[in-house]
Amino acid sequence: MKQSLFESRHKAEWERFALALERLERGKDTSQVAAFPKAYRRLCQHLALAQERGYSSFLIDSLQQQVLRGHQQLYRHRSRLGANLLSFILADLPRLVRAEWPFVLVAGLLFFGSLLGVAVLVYVFPELVYNLIPADQVREMQGMYDPVAGHLGRPADRAASEDWVMFGYYVMHNIGIAFQTFASGLLMGVGSAFFLFYNGLVIGAVAGHLTEIGFGQTFWPFVIGHGAFELTAIALAGAAGLKLGWALIAPGRLTRAEALKHAARKSVLLICGVMLFLLIAAFIEAYWSSKNSLAPQTQYLVGAGLWGLVAAYLLFAGRTRHAPE
Repeated sequence: MKQSLFESRHKAEWERFALALERLERGKDTSQVAAFPKAYRRLCQHLALAQERGYSSFLIDSLQQQVLRGHQQLYRHRSRLGANLLSFILADLPRLVRAEWPFVLVAGLLFFGSLLGVAVLVYVFPELVYNLIPADQVREMQGMYDPVAGHLGRPADRAASEDWVMFGYYVMHNIGIAFQTFASGLLMGVGSAFFLFYNGLVIGAVAGHLTEIGFGQTFWPFVIGHGAFELTAIALAGAAGLKLGWALIAPGRLTRAEALKHAARKSVLLICGVMLFLLIAAFIEAYWSSKNSLAPQTQYLVGAGLWGLVAAYLLFAGRTRHAPE
């Protein structure tokens, strides 16, 4: 291809890149950061073609200069993205949870309230579990957590690759529950409230039943560790869904569409935190909770520490210290 044809074909693309590069260098417009890597790779390809085809040094030097400037901006914004992500995890997420405390409180009461209440009821009235969970599912759970059967946990001969498979299974299963709880908030919040209460009811019934029949020695050590992140994530997903529902119920001076759009910004950030919690929970469940070699006392101690860590993180992380006047 002749150089003149090459230049005419890509001149407009180079000009757009130069304009975006100038805006990034001035810090005036960072909206194009997401599309910048693709445009940068295209420019690198054009430079390689120009060098391979022996085009004029003027064109090659011009493209090379833009590639060097683009490289600086690419990695500067990538490092900023990493810093923003770290800031979100360490400070912005717990601040958001505290800022949305009314929805978090309602979601927590619906989920943990039903869980604890039903667990006590089933423990005191054992036959109640069959009114809440089908008998075949009850038998299946009994078989899973039976201390004699030894079905629960990681077999000694299980390969590390299978741990990774289980990690992926736990992630997909938990994300499905969380997304269902969140997205159903669009039904005026009723859907989120229902799934929070229902999931708490089922988990509580299982916990109460297994404890009452004497299988708590296998159930509680297994769930206490990853439960800190998993159960908290479900409650936060419900809070995000309730926020969407409330925007539809009480939009204030905004239209319902505008109120929903405004609420969705914070709800989506909450869901990002939920995904993080569920990843941590799945990792703990696959690589820690399932270990048969661990003593129950160790699992209880670590589990209690993880619950304390989650509580401390949500309550205190990201708080700024005010200098004394």
